[in-house]
Amino acid sequence: MGSDPETDPDHSPVIEVRNLRLQYGHKLIQKDLNFLVRKGDVFVIMGGSGCGKSTLLKHMIGLYSPVQGQILYHGEDYFSASDADQLSMRTRWGVTYQSGALFSAMTLAENIALPMQQYTGWSKAEISDRVAYKLALVGLAGYEDYYPSEISGGMNKRAGLARALALDPGILFFDEPSAGLDPLSAGRLDELILELSQSSGATVVIVTHELASIFAIGNNGVFLDAQSRTQLDTGAPSYMLRHSKQPVVREFLSRGEVSS
Repeated sequence: MGSDPETDPDHSPVIEVRNLRLQYGHKLIQKDLNFLVRKGDVFVIMGGSGCGKSTLLKHMIGLYSPVQGQILYHGEDYFSASDADQLSMRTRWGVTYQSGALFSAMTLAENIALPMQQYTGWSKAEISDRVAYKLALVGLAGYEDYYPSEISGGMNKRAGLARALALDPGILFFDEPSAGLDPLSAGRLDELILELSQSSGATVVIVTHELASIFAIGNNGVFLDAQSRTQLDTGAPSYMLRHSKQPVVREFLSRGEVSS
């Protein structure tokens, strides 16, 4: 606290979004997006339903190409990079999806081992040891031989997180990780994400509309507006709650205050 993020090497930009425009055909999703994700951030992409949160995330992980603007990783524009450089960037990312997106015909160990087999030269013994370690990290030690259908939804999400951690990524992307979970399980998952971020030094980008998650783990973020189709504010959620000049942002972030 108190250091200048522009000069502090510990908070240097990991991701920079410049003048980004998201569009499907003639349908505008978002425009004029500009924000920084700094090293060690838990950066929350927030906003109401239909504002384009998941669409922005899919652009950030290279699934869609923007019609305008840039997404830079450590200063390099992903969409202008060569195929080899794009692959190199992606191997430094971990991505989880709402359902966990595990392969149903593979055990948890086989799911987690897959990226290691594809992108490293590690031996079978090394991979087996690393798989066991990743499962232990997310509280699933001893579940190597279980199939996704044999464990709960919350456990599936944790197994998906273990797979995202397989290659020790510098950036972790989450799309609505708490979706479908009861409040207790969602809270435990938030704690796990924060703990893993702090212990590994990974930068986290998370899409969520859950206020509990936003305030529990987010220290930076951007608010997307469905009406104006652009960002209305960026910064720490706790700061935006009290000081945002946009009533829509303050209203969104104070939804739980009446009942709390």
